[in-house]
Amino acid sequence: MSVHVDLPLVVDRVAADPLSVQVTRQLRAAMREGRVTAGERLPSSRALAATLGVSRTVVTEAYEQLYAEGWLEGRHGSGTYVAHISADLEVSHPSEPVDTWLTSRSAGVDLRPGVPWVGGLDTAGWRRAWRAAAAVAPAARPDPRGLLGLRSALAEYMRRGRGVFCPAGRIIVTRGATNGLDLLAAAVLRPGDRVGVEEPGYARARSVLGARTAEVVPCPVDEHGLIVEGLPDDLRLVYTTPSHQYPLGGVLPVPRRQALLAWARRTGALIAEDDYDGEFRYDVAPLPALYGLDPEVVVYLGTTAKTLAPDVGVGWLAARPDLIEAIARRREELSDRTPVVPQEAVRVLLERGDLDRHIRRMRGEYARRRAIVVEALDGLPLRGDTAGLHVVVELPADLIGQVVREAAARGVLLDSLERHHAGPSSTHGLVIGYGGARPADLRTGCSLVRELARTRVRAAAEVVWGAAPSLVRAGT
Repeated sequence: MSVHVDLPLVVDRVAADPLSVQVTRQLRAAMREGRVTAGERLPSSRALAATLGVSRTVVTEAYEQLYAEGWLEGRHGSGTYVAHISADLEVSHPSEPVDTWLTSRSAGVDLRPGVPWVGGLDTAGWRRAWRAAAAVAPAARPDPRGLLGLRSALAEYMRRGRGVFCPAGRIIVTRGATNGLDLLAAAVLRPGDRVGVEEPGYARARSVLGARTAEVVPCPVDEHGLIVEGLPDDLRLVYTTPSHQYPLGGVLPVPRRQALLAWARRTGALIAEDDYDGEFRYDVAPLPALYGLDPEVVVYLGTTAKTLAPDVGVGWLAARPDLIEAIARRREELSDRTPVVPQEAVRVLLERGDLDRHIRRMRGEYARRRAIVVEALDGLPLRGDTAGLHVVVELPADLIGQVVREAAARGVLLDSLERHHAGPSSTHGLVIGYGGARPADLRTGCSLVRELARTRVRAAAEVVWGAAPSLVRAGT
């Protein structure tokens, strides 16, 4: 029995394919062929299910699949719409040969890390916050610590979101995590002080600390994060990303966290904890911040750059009272400040619950994107795929340059692990960001990476094992 609806859909209850697969396939074809056009609003899952005479779950599963593929987009509070996808990006089956569907494009697909999905913002809440912020009068002598209302809201956010108690008096509002690290360095470092940075690690942290005349010491990491054993005793400060090591993705286990805190207590060093994307985990709940275990030796660096957008320009630093006072004094000397309007906008977003709701939505959004990436890169060794907005694809060192160049020639921009090392690379591969690209672009770009990597591996195998075709066929 078939049921016809106003949308170009037919469901056949005696067909072998599940009903959700039928709806998915037909909607995809209708969008590809232009019978359902970009920008058109689709019926709600409840309405379409009632029209088709199927359960709501059938339609929900179809919509979720098409949303993950990039055919649909959600506009918060207003429904589900057909996305704007150019013809050369319409890819539905990554198992097809890459050259049949991926061509060089002027727009390209950017898979470099560090970019969130700003299209997921709740525009109503966003506009409401900025309208409220516009009414705040600027101060003649702004508090270098930032607005008290925002610091209080951040203290509550850290309690419920990161599992730590931190009163407003221990918080300084910054322009982001990098600005917070720079202010910390300006306040506590002396010329020639030795500071540790994870290796591989965040290149901008190395630059900031080096600019403050510190001697930057690379500190090795493994699959779990910073290797505490062997840390030099003469470090004044160590910069670390324990919730999701950047870029390899390790999570620092509790025994190693305790060892790191004990090392800092023994040596008198400070720990700068950059919690750049700690809100986004897909295997377990977000992990409590290291700061909560010992706020006397840890300085916490938070930011809205990943949870909202880099353009917001608001972050925060949490530390013990004497450090807060020293940083505030140094900040006044440097005439460094966070503009009042963005501060007030973030306060409104926090106090009205808009930021928490946005993070919950984006956690689901990024989980879907992560699933697309993992599926499209199937067969390649991955690291750090349980959290954050990027994964690492491990590849032989001699293949990385070829893959990056060939991908760029076809319009896909990639980042390599080599760039994140201060010295010779100890780990080789690609850093694939999935925060900023559309789901369809993720599938396209990652499928290309997989195809190029396998092609390069087969070619290398042919050179080394020319007389052993079975190895080449196996992709070794």
